[in-house]
Amino acid sequence: MKNTPISKELIDNAIRDFNIQDFAKATIREVKSIAAYAEKESGVEFIKMEMGIPGLPAAAPGVKAQIEALKNGIAHSYPDIQGYPELKKQASRFVKAFIGIDIDPKGCVPVCGSMQGTFASFLTASQCDPKKDTVLFIDPGFPVQKMQLQVLGVKYETFDVYDYRGDKLQAKLESYLEKANICAIVYSNPNNPSWICFTEDELKTIGGLANKYDVIIMEDLAYFAMDFRKDLSKPFEAPYQATVARYTDNYEILISGSKAFSYAGERIGVTCISDHLFNRKYDALAKRYEGLAYGPVFSTRMLYALSSGTSHSAQYAMAAMLKAACDGEFDFRKETSIYGERAHKLKEIFCRHNFYIVYDKDMDEPIADGFYFTIGYPGMTSGELAHELMYYGVSAICLVTTGSHQEGLRVCTSFINDNQYDLLEERMKIFEENNPVK
Repeated sequence: MKNTPISKELIDNAIRDFNIQDFAKATIREVKSIAAYAEKESGVEFIKMEMGIPGLPAAAPGVKAQIEALKNGIAHSYPDIQGYPELKKQASRFVKAFIGIDIDPKGCVPVCGSMQGTFASFLTASQCDPKKDTVLFIDPGFPVQKMQLQVLGVKYETFDVYDYRGDKLQAKLESYLEKANICAIVYSNPNNPSWICFTEDELKTIGGLANKYDVIIMEDLAYFAMDFRKDLSKPFEAPYQATVARYTDNYEILISGSKAFSYAGERIGVTCISDHLFNRKYDALAKRYEGLAYGPVFSTRMLYALSSGTSHSAQYAMAAMLKAACDGEFDFRKETSIYGERAHKLKEIFCRHNFYIVYDKDMDEPIADGFYFTIGYPGMTSGELAHELMYYGVSAICLVTTGSHQEGLRVCTSFINDNQYDLLEERMKIFEENNPVK
């Protein structure tokens, strides 16, 4: 084997010292820790692709508004558990402006990032009907959401959508829903990590089945409007962000400040609950929570018990960012488009050296360039590839940790610096020489 940028011994010893038995199942944090250790010990710069952390400055309208709110003394006041009224108003406007649907401001509830939004949603949905005790994931997806259910003691089912796109989706979903134990269906769109985007027909299928089997759809829009194949940047003008909300009233939409506005550090997002679901009374919930409907249980019981609300000043930031986007004063899509540009360049480098894109198609259309993409290498399993790339100072997580059944890795574009394209080219040339494809 030709000399690698980092010694095999250093990486192997680090993995052993971290007590990782199977590198295919290494968590994001474990991969990050090993990469940081190897970088420090070797002095060799790592190309870090494992963490889905925004790599852009926080949106200026938010920073300005939050500073002003703090200067005006907002930190001394508890936020309303239902949320800052202006944020609720602007969230409702934002949904109308960029998704093209109507949600009453009362159903737009601030949360400590979409992570808390899903946690509170899982709590609420799993208590609506004693017979419906299981959440269904359309995978691949965000691994931590399954950990949330593990913490809650709520059961879940999952399937890899790779082989069930288009006309095959309905039968696959129905095979789970006909058991009558599913309370909610969860997916991200665009998808983390595959970056597939469900078509309108697929969303119509999901919505129709939500109606037929009376299940709640939790649509995670963490990567809001990042299908860069379409111009989704103009407020109150089509095309809009795709959504299941056009086909069912049984839905929640989770909008995060982390990626679209690079506001991850302040832990701010909004859970937007449909008017129908917000006001719906489930017998089991009403009995347990003094006759309350779904929306008030979500906010005045679940969120209140979890955190007593969301950072007051961060709500002012989120309100300002959403308002600026709706007013056409802040083009958040232009800010985030750099992720797509990075993905395009990175894909070219990997594919030039015998790698391939695992989730390469959206039906019959090439996958979009965006925050994530997926790679594989002929003859290598996920764990083998992730382990081997560490010798070349490249860190990424295995798809198996996301619920995927495909062999390959998730690549995140957020931390790529301009100087690293040449570095990656140089290292992947050595990788190809050391791992010839038969």
